[in-house]
Amino acid sequence: MKMKNKKAEQKEKKKKHLKTLRAAKARRRGEPVLERSKPTRTPKPTILIVCEGAKTEPSYFRQFRLTSATIKAVGEGYNTLSLVSRAEELMQQDEYDQVWCVFDKDDFAEEDFNNAIAKAEAKGMQVAYSNQAFEYWIILHLENHQGGAMDRSQYVGKINDYLSKMGESFDADSKEITAEIFSILQGLDPQSGSVRRDLAILRAKINFDRFDHSSPAKEESSTAVFLLVEEILKYV
Repeated sequence: MKMKNKKAEQKEKKKKHLKTLRAAKARRRGEPVLERSKPTRTPKPTILIVCEGAKTEPSYFRQFRLTSATIKAVGEGYNTLSLVSRAEELMQQDEYDQVWCVFDKDDFAEEDFNNAIAKAEAKGMQVAYSNQAFEYWIILHLENHQGGAMDRSQYVGKINDYLSKMGESFDADSKEITAEIFSILQGLDPQSGSVRRDLAILRAKINFDRFDHSSPAKEESSTAVFLLVEEILKYV
């Protein structure tokens, strides 16, 4: 076995020597030296999405199928400032090209909500917040809600008013965005002929732009989730 390895090494050295001689000869003649470059594989960028909810948000983001990036969506069960701290821990454990925090206003103190956004941005993270809750983003796929107060207790009922007509329902207990629901959200709106996801982005932008963002805790009803979805769609 050792002799075989030694012969292989000698053969490889001779091969490299001949290659060097040919290259030197070509340079003397003024000929271009053509060498085959080794193929390289560029790693896909990874987007870490750290979610407050343990079910709804991760089950939604994991449905995206990307060709040129990887999504890692985790549901941590933390909220506002504690979620940002948890995201910071995850950042230190691995390398990510983008880190997003996804959390809701709910009934948390305005100061905590605003401070969480500021802290995340100061740490180089991006925030896809919702006021009051993530499900408002889902509603905008189905209805052109013009902002203004809508208590989150109404969200599930409103979503199911639409989904029931398409033979589906959003389970308030499991809180999971199933493949069937996700398909509806990505499908065509029969009235406008537009993709529901695109309608949601447009509607969310209109509501979002009504505020100066000096106090996101007062931006009811609105959601910044469209910013994250627009980023994800760059890699589809």
